[in-house]
Amino acid sequence: MAKLRDVPHTPGVYVMRDRLNSVIYVGKARDLRKRLSNYFTPARSKLVDRKTRALIASIWDFDIHQVRNEPESLLLEGKLIKEFRPKYNISFRDDKRFLMVRVNLQDDFPKFTLTRMKRDDGARYFGPFAHSGALRTTLNWLNKKFGLRVCRPIRPDEQDYKHCSNDIIKNCCAPCIGRVSVEEYRQRMEQACSFLDGKGTKDLVSLLEEEMQKAAMKLDFEKAAELRDMVEDLKKTLSPTRSFQRGARAKVISTLDPMADVKELQEALGLGKPPLVMECFDIANIGTAHCVASMVRFKDGTPDNANYRRYRIRAVTGQNDFISMAEVIRRRFSRILLEGREVMGEEADYSQETPLEMMRRLESAKLPELPSEKKKKFVRLPDLVIVDGGKGQLGMAMKELQRLGLSDLPIIGLAKEREEIYRPHEPDPLVLPHEMGALKLLQRIRDEAHRWANGYHQLLLGKRVEESLLDDCPGVSQARKATLLKKFGSVARLRKATPEEISKVPGISSTLAETIVDFLVSRGGE
Repeated sequence: MAKLRDVPHTPGVYVMRDRLNSVIYVGKARDLRKRLSNYFTPARSKLVDRKTRALIASIWDFDIHQVRNEPESLLLEGKLIKEFRPKYNISFRDDKRFLMVRVNLQDDFPKFTLTRMKRDDGARYFGPFAHSGALRTTLNWLNKKFGLRVCRPIRPDEQDYKHCSNDIIKNCCAPCIGRVSVEEYRQRMEQACSFLDGKGTKDLVSLLEEEMQKAAMKLDFEKAAELRDMVEDLKKTLSPTRSFQRGARAKVISTLDPMADVKELQEALGLGKPPLVMECFDIANIGTAHCVASMVRFKDGTPDNANYRRYRIRAVTGQNDFISMAEVIRRRFSRILLEGREVMGEEADYSQETPLEMMRRLESAKLPELPSEKKKKFVRLPDLVIVDGGKGQLGMAMKELQRLGLSDLPIIGLAKEREEIYRPHEPDPLVLPHEMGALKLLQRIRDEAHRWANGYHQLLLGKRVEESLLDDCPGVSQARKATLLKKFGSVARLRKATPEEISKVPGISSTLAETIVDFLVSRGGE
């Protein structure tokens, strides 16, 4: 490939694209030229696994982004994967972000805290940092070196000092009891911030390396090893890196002729009519805390965004994609049928039609004659239902449709590994050629379902992060936190409440109410 000859021998990130210019893979390399050459060497491509061979067969073009060092390549790789969500990437597709260091210099006695989300709250942020372990070690070292506090109270006093041992072991300068003045403490914090900014890093590393050599000369190898590890962690943490902020997600790339893909899909699946309306369902989990589902709707081969839906799974705690798929199918189509019966009115009670026949008749014959308020309630059934998954998910969805009288509604399952299409009552999956427009249409709707589910993840994650602020509030236990959230609904509403309103909540004294207000004010927009 002629383009490969222009790739430099430098670290960076590469982006693979297919024929439709869609991003299908993002990777990083210490040597871009060497890494990319591996993809286009025929002898090596035969030795890789099946997934990599499929990736290589799909590559039509590539882009490169040069960076200065390995941590930068890791940060940029994560940013691009979260933005484009390529089909051949696995790592970084969740919503977990790299760690940053936060310090609010407006506090009486500021301290370093770790966070994964940057807020517009007036605080100062450093990072993100690619190596979390090295970052934690570096922060511990900075706290000890400059005597910075690590205790939880916002304004520590003598009562808090009684339960703190950091001053005794010389890890804190104890500003809470006036051992150092506020001005002196702030100077210590400013010096520590300068180190996180990379100022004076070389002198610091040189000093530690000298101490390491002296310890080795004295045969104090334990101390020398400790200093060696500290030097490595400092180099990883304080090496200059650029911050790569996440941009807007890439839009779903439409085909040149969506209707041609729809007709091709009809022929591939043997459908009686073109699937002009398709609905795709995807199940997604946030650990064991949240299980959600998404439903996206395509009309004439393009996204029908106004009719997207998302669901909180109720029937199962933890991760069970099969039961979750059954629940979302049941909730979606039972509601469609219920609204269809409301549109028909009394006629539905005497109709001998199956639910599917009734809905199809409403779509064509009776709907134009209905009043406008009833037309708004009516939602037509899709021409094709797509579930993200294999035989298990498809089987659960089919059972729910059968219970609802929709057993004849066309449905398929789309598995991720080889893009296999599972059909009802067919033992073997259908595998379409990768370049076929029908398969690309299925991939687009499936990827859009992933994107919509991940967007819901971010919303729930944001709420969870906001609620977790109360975990750091002095005097607020888990029971009191639950009571406050039940009363006010969210932390945002709690911020607007006065101490008098908060003190009316059972278990919250007037003193604690004032502490809560002060705490939320100090944490700004977090």
